[in-house]
Amino acid sequence: MFDFMPEAVSTWANKVDWINSLITYIATFCTVAITAVMLFFAVRFRRRSSLVAEETPQLTHSTLLETLWTAIPTVIIIFVFYFGLVTYQEMRNPPPNALEINVDAYKWRWEFTYPNTKKSHNELIVPVNKPIRLIMTSRDVLHSFFVPVMRVKEDVRPGAYSVAWFEATKVGEYRILCAEYCGTNHSYMQAKLKVVSENSFQDFLARSEVGEVVALPPSELGKELFNQRACAQCHSTDGRTIIGPSMLGLFGKTETLDSGEQVAVDEEYLRESILEPGKRIVKGYLNAMPSYSGQLSEEEIRGLIAYIKELRNDGQEANK
Repeated sequence: MFDFMPEAVSTWANKVDWINSLITYIATFCTVAITAVMLFFAVRFRRRSSLVAEETPQLTHSTLLETLWTAIPTVIIIFVFYFGLVTYQEMRNPPPNALEINVDAYKWRWEFTYPNTKKSHNELIVPVNKPIRLIMTSRDVLHSFFVPVMRVKEDVRPGAYSVAWFEATKVGEYRILCAEYCGTNHSYMQAKLKVVSENSFQDFLARSEVGEVVALPPSELGKELFNQRACAQCHSTDGRTIIGPSMLGLFGKTETLDSGEQVAVDEEYLRESILEPGKRIVKGYLNAMPSYSGQLSEEEIRGLIAYIKELRNDGQEANK
């Protein structure tokens, strides 16, 4: 009926808008109805100074009325919870074929790194009709990545990874904002999201900018570091257990810790295990790994994670 939301350009944006509108309309109806009934009774039964004071009659309950005002809100809440949960799960679980792009937040700019190590600043370029998985971290303070037309908003924390994803359904240019106050120039921390065709996106990836330094692909950098740092002395890549867990097929597994807690092996857990290896030990292994905090750059950490992600269960490395 009334459309208060900005343009919807992602696959789930209409679902978010629909549930938001439903809650707004129900809340508005209830507010107006209750206020109207309250005013009606206030006028209808107002005390008149000319009348002799009357004793208030004894009030008794109404089973039918109490059943209705309990059952109807309960059904509405269950429906809203179910629809919201289904949509939330969709928003939190990117498809396995999503294109991964690293996002670094600085005061007060955004830097985007694509799979072939190409970088762009304050301009995120993505292909239309393709899921995009953003792996984000902050280089200084807390930020928040917000794309209104995609209905995407996710905090970006220093020293940790956060993940968001979306699939754009329409070619165009849209705004990216920081939704967390991050300093005096917070309001200038804006970027552009360019949704382009697949061909245009591939042209962008292949195009070299003047002065651009071509770096190793993250997984190749990670493999070099894995060998240089002698990681293989403790972690095999073929499934054998040496001292620590094998890297083969590790990413995406669910591991049981010494505490009995279970943890999903994702980018955030791998990063933590590299920088703070003793924080969460997998059951059956010793706390014997040294910390690499301060010894690796952010790019090197990402490279190691990319290499581990590419070690497949069949013993083969991807892209070979």
